[in-house]
Amino acid sequence: MADLDIEDRVKEAIEMFRPQLQADGGDMEFVSIDEQMRVHLILQGACGSCPMATMTLKMGVERYIKDAVPEITEVVQDNAAPDAGYYGSGFDAGF
Repeated sequence: MADLDIEDRVKEAIEMFRPQLQADGGDMEFVSIDEQMRVHLILQGACGSCPMATMTLKMGVERYIKDAVPEITEVVQDNAAPDAGYYGSGFDAGF
């Protein structure tokens, strides 16, 4: 039951932080909390491929969630943008 309470509090913190990401065209999705009390998120939209996503995750989202739910030890990104290496690579496919 205590774990559900923590999950609910984390989800509430995510909802409170979400508008800041959405203002820049991004979003995040809760995945899970592991046995080491790490929150796993998927960054979406502009956040999924942004080179500053790690800093946003650590300095913004993680700090906010850890303040709201002190039991949390870390926030980690579960997804790497599948096409992150292709933008800005100088490759021109001709379209």
